Amino acid sequence: MGNQAGSLKKHIETAEKTGALSFTDQKLEKFPPELTKVVANLRNLDLSGNRIRALPENIGAFKMLKTLTMSKNQLEALPSQTGLLTKLENLNLAFNLLPSIPSSLQQLKNLKEIHLNNNKLTGFPAALLGLKQLDLVDLSANSIAAIPAGIHGLEATELVLNQNQISSLPEELSRCPRLRTLRLEENCLALTAIPSSLLRESKVSLLCLEGNLFDLKKADEVAGWGEYMERYTAVKRKMD
Repeated sequence: MGNQAGSLKKHIETAEKTGALSFTDQKLEKFPPELTKVVANLRNLDLSGNRIRALPENIGAFKMLKTLTMSKNQLEALPSQTGLLTKLENLNLAFNLLPSIPSSLQQLKNLKEIHLNNNKLTGFPAALLGLKQLDLVDLSANSIAAIPAGIHGLEATELVLNQNQISSLPEELSRCPRLRTLRLEENCLALTAIPSSLLRESKVSLLCLEGNLFDLKKADEVAGWGEYMERYTAVKRKMD
Protein backbone atom coordinates (compact mmCIF):
# COMPACT_ATOMS: atom_id res chain seq x y z
CA MET A 1 0.00 0.00 0.00
CA GLY A 2 2.90 2.31 0.85
CA ASN A 3 4.47 1.72 -2.55
CA GLN A 4 1.13 2.45 -4.19
CA ALA A 5 0.77 5.75 -2.32
CA GLY A 6 4.33 6.75 -3.14
CA SER A 7 3.87 5.90 -6.78
CA LEU A 8 0.62 7.88 -6.95
CA LYS A 9 2.34 10.89 -5.37
CA LYS A 10 5.01 10.83 -8.08
CA HIS A 11 2.35 10.55 -10.78
CA ILE A 12 0.52 13.54 -9.33
CA GLU A 13 3.72 15.60 -9.25
CA THR A 14 4.25 14.79 -12.93
CA ALA A 15 0.62 15.58 -13.73
CA GLU A 16 1.03 19.06 -12.23
CA LYS A 17 3.47 19.77 -15.07
CA THR A 18 1.98 17.72 -17.91
CA GLY A 19 -1.77 17.80 -17.26
CA ALA A 20 -1.89 14.03 -17.77
CA LEU A 21 -2.11 11.20 -15.24
CA SER A 22 -2.21 7.46 -15.94
CA PHE A 23 -2.49 5.15 -12.92
CA THR A 24 -3.75 1.88 -14.30
CA ASP A 25 -3.96 -1.69 -12.96
CA GLN A 26 -3.08 -0.65 -9.42
CA LYS A 27 -5.94 -2.37 -7.54
CA LEU A 28 -7.33 1.00 -6.43
CA GLU A 29 -10.67 0.58 -4.68
CA LYS A 30 -11.66 4.23 -4.70
CA PHE A 31 -11.06 7.36 -6.72
CA PRO A 32 -7.90 8.94 -5.24
CA PRO A 33 -8.90 12.07 -3.27
CA GLU A 34 -5.31 13.31 -3.74
CA LEU A 35 -6.19 14.15 -7.34
CA THR A 36 -7.78 17.38 -6.11
CA LYS A 37 -4.22 18.74 -6.10
CA VAL A 38 -4.27 18.79 -9.90
CA VAL A 39 -7.94 19.61 -10.36
CA ALA A 40 -7.17 22.92 -12.06
CA ASN A 41 -4.96 21.61 -14.86
CA LEU A 42 -5.68 17.89 -15.32
CA ARG A 43 -6.64 17.29 -18.96
CA ASN A 44 -6.17 13.53 -19.35
CA LEU A 45 -6.96 10.99 -16.62
CA ASP A 46 -6.65 7.22 -17.01
CA LEU A 47 -7.60 5.04 -14.03
CA SER A 48 -8.50 1.95 -16.04
CA GLY A 49 -8.01 -1.58 -14.73
CA ASN A 50 -8.72 -0.82 -11.08
CA ARG A 51 -11.55 -1.71 -8.69
CA ILE A 52 -13.16 1.70 -8.33
CA ARG A 53 -16.90 1.51 -7.57
CA ALA A 54 -17.80 5.19 -7.80
CA LEU A 55 -16.63 8.55 -9.08
CA PRO A 56 -16.62 11.34 -6.49
CA GLU A 57 -19.71 13.54 -6.31
CA ASN A 58 -17.49 16.56 -7.06
CA ILE A 59 -16.09 15.05 -10.29
CA GLY A 60 -17.43 18.14 -12.03
CA ALA A 61 -14.62 20.16 -10.43
CA PHE A 62 -12.18 18.63 -12.94
CA LYS A 63 -13.31 21.14 -15.52
CA MET A 64 -10.24 20.92 -17.75
CA LEU A 65 -10.60 17.20 -18.46
CA LYS A 66 -10.63 16.30 -22.16
CA THR A 67 -10.14 12.54 -21.75
CA LEU A 68 -11.47 10.41 -18.89
CA THR A 69 -10.73 6.68 -19.01
CA MET A 70 -12.38 4.54 -16.33
CA SER A 71 -12.65 1.28 -18.25
CA LYS A 72 -12.35 -2.07 -16.46
CA ASN A 73 -13.46 -0.86 -13.04
CA GLN A 74 -16.57 -1.65 -11.00
CA LEU A 75 -18.59 1.53 -11.51
CA GLU A 76 -22.28 1.01 -10.74
CA ALA A 77 -23.45 4.60 -11.31
CA LEU A 78 -22.22 8.00 -12.47
CA PRO A 79 -22.79 11.17 -10.43
CA SER A 80 -24.88 13.82 -12.17
CA GLN A 81 -21.89 16.18 -11.88
CA THR A 82 -20.24 14.22 -14.68
CA GLY A 83 -22.27 16.47 -16.94
CA LEU A 84 -20.20 19.46 -15.78
CA LEU A 85 -17.11 18.14 -17.58
CA THR A 86 -17.99 20.28 -20.57
CA LYS A 87 -14.51 20.15 -22.17
CA LEU A 88 -14.62 16.35 -22.26
CA GLU A 89 -13.97 14.87 -25.72
CA ASN A 90 -13.40 11.19 -24.94
CA LEU A 91 -15.18 9.24 -22.20
CA ASN A 92 -14.30 5.57 -21.79
CA LEU A 93 -16.50 3.66 -19.32
CA ALA A 94 -16.22 0.24 -20.96
CA PHE A 95 -16.25 -2.94 -18.86
CA ASN A 96 -18.06 -1.59 -15.79
CA LEU A 97 -21.41 -2.35 -14.15
CA LEU A 98 -23.43 0.65 -15.30
CA PRO A 99 -27.17 0.06 -15.79
CA SER A 100 -27.70 3.61 -17.09
CA ILE A 101 -26.09 7.03 -17.44
CA PRO A 102 -27.41 10.31 -16.01
CA SER A 103 -29.36 12.72 -18.18
CA SER A 104 -26.79 15.41 -17.30
CA LEU A 105 -24.43 13.92 -19.90
CA GLN A 106 -26.45 15.79 -22.52
CA GLN A 107 -24.39 18.83 -21.40
CA LEU A 108 -21.16 17.31 -22.78
CA LYS A 109 -21.26 19.46 -25.91
CA ASN A 110 -17.65 18.69 -26.93
CA LEU A 111 -17.91 14.91 -26.59
CA LYS A 112 -16.51 13.07 -29.61
CA GLU A 113 -16.29 9.47 -28.39
CA ILE A 114 -18.07 7.53 -25.68
CA HIS A 115 -17.36 3.90 -24.88
CA LEU A 116 -20.07 2.18 -22.84
CA ASN A 117 -19.53 -1.32 -24.14
CA ASN A 118 -19.61 -4.29 -21.75
CA ASN A 119 -21.82 -2.71 -19.11
CA LYS A 120 -25.33 -3.55 -17.90
CA LEU A 121 -27.33 -1.06 -19.95
CA THR A 122 -30.89 -2.13 -20.68
CA GLY A 123 -31.94 1.02 -22.51
CA PHE A 124 -30.40 3.27 -25.14
CA PRO A 125 -28.88 6.33 -23.37
CA ALA A 126 -31.13 9.18 -24.47
CA ALA A 127 -28.64 11.69 -23.03
CA LEU A 128 -26.45 11.10 -26.09
CA LEU A 129 -29.05 12.47 -28.49
CA GLY A 130 -28.33 15.97 -29.73
CA LEU A 131 -24.59 16.03 -28.98
CA LYS A 132 -23.29 17.74 -32.13
CA GLN A 133 -19.62 16.71 -31.93
CA LEU A 134 -20.16 12.97 -31.44
CA ASP A 135 -18.30 10.65 -33.77
CA LEU A 136 -18.33 7.26 -32.06
CA VAL A 137 -20.87 5.69 -29.70
CA ASP A 138 -19.99 2.16 -28.59
CA LEU A 139 -22.82 0.39 -26.76
CA SER A 140 -21.86 -3.18 -27.63
CA ALA A 141 -22.21 -6.11 -25.24
CA ASN A 142 -25.06 -4.73 -23.15
CA SER A 143 -28.72 -5.76 -22.80
CA ILE A 144 -30.34 -3.06 -24.91
CA ALA A 145 -33.59 -4.35 -26.37
CA ALA A 146 -34.82 -1.34 -28.36
CA ILE A 147 -33.70 1.78 -30.18
CA PRO A 148 -35.85 4.67 -28.89
CA ALA A 149 -38.08 7.20 -30.56
CA GLY A 150 -36.03 10.34 -31.10
CA ILE A 151 -33.02 8.40 -32.40
CA HIS A 152 -32.91 10.78 -35.38
CA GLY A 153 -31.35 13.24 -32.91
CA LEU A 154 -28.20 11.13 -32.73
CA GLU A 155 -25.36 13.05 -34.40
CA ALA A 156 -22.73 10.27 -34.30
CA THR A 157 -21.01 9.03 -37.45
CA GLU A 158 -20.57 5.50 -36.02
CA LEU A 159 -22.97 3.60 -33.75
CA VAL A 160 -21.94 0.21 -32.38
CA LEU A 161 -24.74 -1.96 -30.99
CA ASN A 162 -23.22 -5.42 -31.44
CA GLN A 163 -24.17 -8.13 -28.93
CA ASN A 164 -27.39 -6.65 -27.61
CA GLN A 165 -31.02 -7.85 -27.75
CA ILE A 166 -32.42 -5.59 -30.46
CA SER A 167 -35.26 -7.13 -32.47
CA SER A 168 -36.55 -4.12 -34.40
CA LEU A 169 -35.23 -0.95 -36.02
CA PRO A 170 -37.26 2.28 -36.14
CA GLU A 171 -37.75 4.06 -39.47
CA GLU A 172 -36.30 7.26 -38.03
CA LEU A 173 -32.90 5.62 -37.72
CA SER A 174 -32.59 6.51 -41.40
CA ARG A 175 -32.82 10.21 -40.48
CA CYS A 176 -29.69 10.33 -38.32
CA PRO A 177 -27.91 13.20 -40.10
CA ARG A 178 -24.29 12.00 -39.90
CA LEU A 179 -24.56 8.23 -39.38
CA ARG A 180 -22.24 6.38 -41.76
CA THR A 181 -21.41 3.16 -39.87
CA LEU A 182 -24.04 1.08 -38.06
CA ARG A 183 -22.95 -2.14 -36.37
CA LEU A 184 -25.73 -4.50 -35.29
CA GLU A 185 -23.99 -7.86 -35.20
CA GLU A 186 -25.28 -10.61 -32.89
CA ASN A 187 -28.69 -9.17 -32.07
CA CYS A 188 -32.21 -10.59 -32.52
CA LEU A 189 -33.08 -9.06 -35.89
CA ALA A 190 -35.17 -10.84 -38.48
CA LEU A 191 -34.78 -9.88 -42.13
CA THR A 192 -38.17 -8.15 -42.03
CA ALA A 193 -36.95 -5.89 -39.19
CA ILE A 194 -34.66 -3.92 -41.50
CA PRO A 195 -36.56 -0.84 -42.69
CA SER A 196 -36.17 -0.09 -46.39
CA SER A 197 -35.74 3.59 -45.50
CA LEU A 198 -32.48 2.75 -43.73
CA LEU A 199 -31.20 1.21 -46.94
CA ARG A 200 -32.65 3.72 -49.38
CA GLU A 201 -32.65 7.08 -47.63
CA SER A 202 -29.95 7.07 -44.94
CA LYS A 203 -26.26 7.98 -45.25
CA VAL A 204 -25.20 4.62 -43.81
CA SER A 205 -22.50 3.11 -46.03
CA LEU A 206 -21.40 0.31 -43.70
CA LEU A 207 -24.16 -1.82 -42.16
CA CYS A 208 -22.93 -4.86 -40.19
CA LEU A 209 -25.64 -7.48 -39.61
CA GLU A 210 -23.78 -10.76 -39.11
CA GLY A 211 -25.04 -13.08 -36.39
CA ASN A 212 -28.74 -12.16 -36.46
CA LEU A 213 -31.79 -14.35 -37.15
CA PHE A 214 -31.33 -14.61 -40.89
CA ASP A 215 -28.85 -15.72 -43.50
CA LEU A 216 -26.91 -12.66 -44.60
CA LYS A 217 -26.94 -13.99 -48.14
CA LYS A 218 -30.66 -13.23 -48.25
CA ALA A 219 -30.19 -9.56 -47.34
CA ASP A 220 -30.43 -8.54 -50.98
CA GLU A 221 -34.09 -9.56 -50.83
CA VAL A 222 -34.85 -6.50 -48.68
CA ALA A 223 -36.20 -3.52 -50.59
CA GLY A 224 -33.47 -0.90 -50.91
CA TRP A 225 -30.51 -3.27 -50.52
CA GLY A 226 -29.23 -2.28 -53.96
CA GLU A 227 -29.14 1.42 -53.02
CA TYR A 228 -27.24 0.59 -49.84
CA MET A 229 -24.69 -1.48 -51.76
CA GLU A 230 -24.11 1.44 -54.14
CA ARG A 231 -23.13 3.63 -51.18
CA TYR A 232 -21.02 0.86 -49.68
CA THR A 233 -19.17 0.27 -52.95
CA ALA A 234 -18.60 4.00 -53.57
CA VAL A 235 -17.04 4.48 -50.11
CA LYS A 236 -14.94 1.34 -50.43
CA ARG A 237 -13.64 2.51 -53.79
CA LYS A 238 -12.55 5.83 -52.26
CA MET A 239 -10.69 4.03 -49.47
CA ASP A 240 -8.86 1.60 -51.78
